[in-house]
Amino acid sequence: KCIISEMEAVEELNNYLDHISLDCVIFGFHTNQLKVLVLRLKNTGEWALPGGFVCEDESMEVAAKRVLKVRTGLDDIFLRQFQVFSDPNRSNRNPAVTDHVMAGNLYPPVDWFNQRFISVGFYALVEFSQVMPQPDSLSDVCEWRNLDDIGNLMIDHNIILDKALETLRLQLSFQPIGYNLLPEKFTMSELRTLYETILGKELDRRNFQRKILTYDILIQLDEVRQGVAHKAPVLYKFNLENYQKALEEG
Repeated sequence: KCIISEMEAVEELNNYLDHISLDCVIFGFHTNQLKVLVLRLKNTGEWALPGGFVCEDESMEVAAKRVLKVRTGLDDIFLRQFQVFSDPNRSNRNPAVTDHVMAGNLYPPVDWFNQRFISVGFYALVEFSQVMPQPDSLSDVCEWRNLDDIGNLMIDHNIILDKALETLRLQLSFQPIGYNLLPEKFTMSELRTLYETILGKELDRRNFQRKILTYDILIQLDEVRQGVAHKAPVLYKFNLENYQKALEEG
C-alpha cells in the first residue's frame, strides 16, 4: 500500500507511477471572497497549487483525496476531475526540482523529477472554516489567497487555476453550488454573493431568489441572522436529499 506523502522521500521509487502527476485547485469562500489554497516553496520562494504523484495501487481520485487530506485535514471533500494538462514543455522548468536539490534530498533522484509529467487537474470545494492548511515537505507556507490576489504560480499552475474556475462557472448552469462552500446555515444574500463571486458579475436579487427556490434544494428555517444592523434576514440550509439528487441528475 502506498501511504507516503507527496514530494517526500520514499523507500521504493516504483511506488509512484512515472510521468503522471496531479494538481488540485482547492476553493473556499470567506468574507464574500472566493479563496484558493496555495503553497510557497521553501527555497525558491515560488508559489504553487497543491499537487502530488499517483501510487501504483491508487486510482487518480484516491490519489487526489490523499493529497487533499494532507493539505486540508479533511476526509470528505467535494472533488471533480476537470482536465488533463499535457503540454510537452510544461515541466521543463520546475522550481520544485530546484527546491528538492537545495534541500539536500538525494532520493528520489533528480532525473526522476525532471522527466516529462502529464498532470490531471482536480478542483475541490471546501468549507473555509473547516480547513487546517498544512505545507508539504518542500513548502514552508500553505495559506488561503483571494482569487484576485493569486499572482504568478509556478510552471502552468495559473493556467490550471483558470481552467478550474472556468469549469466551476460552467457547472453553475446545470448543478447546484453552495453546500460545500457555505456554513450549515446561511442567508439568501450570502448564497447570492457566492454565485456572484464565482461568476464575476452582479445578479438581480429578486430573480435569483425566485429561481433558486424553484429548484427545491433549500429549507427555510425559523431562524434569523443575529447581530445585523438592519432587518434580520431569514436563514436557510440545504435539503441534502434534493441537493444530492440535483447533483446526480443535473
